[in-house]
Amino acid sequence: MTALVLTATDGPITTLTLNRPEKLNALSYALIDELDAALDRVEADDTVRAVVLTGAGDRAFSAGADIGDLAASISGGTERALREVVRRGQGITRRIENFPKPVIAAVNGLAYGGGCEITEAAPLALAAAGATFAKPEITLGFPPPFGGSQRLPRHLGRKRALELILTGDPVDAARAAELGLVNAVVPAPDLLPAAHALAHRIIRHAPTAVTACLTAVTRGLNLPIDEALATEAAQFAATLPTPGVTEGLRRFLTRRRPH
Repeated sequence: MTALVLTATDGPITTLTLNRPEKLNALSYALIDELDAALDRVEADDTVRAVVLTGAGDRAFSAGADIGDLAASISGGTERALREVVRRGQGITRRIENFPKPVIAAVNGLAYGGGCEITEAAPLALAAAGATFAKPEITLGFPPPFGGSQRLPRHLGRKRALELILTGDPVDAARAAELGLVNAVVPAPDLLPAAHALAHRIIRHAPTAVTACLTAVTRGLNLPIDEALATEAAQFAATLPTPGVTEGLRRFLTRRRPH
């Protein structure tokens, strides 16, 4: 049976590839569950320092939720839809958002619906020049169910997020970068090398520092400022006994390059 999520590890970086190109990498329940399991394995492997998440083929990162799965769940009633659609969809985006190692979305084609929501959840994202993004859930009669109605306004601001959510209109990669949905746009052949290069710029730093920065920003973003500052202080304190701080200070004081 063909894997729905391909795993390829190159030294400290693992690339996870959504592998349903014939379905534009639509997020079937089975694919989401495989992705969750793959993230479990990556988290447990201390030799892996960063994750690049992309889609198979040259057309799509992910077209979003698998409509067949979605329709079956909705036909089974509200409770079933909440359990199978919302819990699973919000679960995987929360997993990506809170992952203790940096996840870089390498958006190689269209990222619609759930594919866009995965991009929003990833701490960092690069897009191929031909990539497009859209929030088409409104055309099906409901709001984004994988966290997109909450993350997008936090990233883009209320008015810009609502324009995408309420119209369902696609935007190109350049506009996505302008809005802040992705960090940069690169030529399609350069997408994975650029994602790996970004990962290497991050993982040259101590893993404890990288995790602390991810945690402080992700948790603090949704807190009142006083609680957010307490989160920052807690993450700072957690790093102090680690070798990364000892080495970082020694390197600065002696002007040595890192090992």
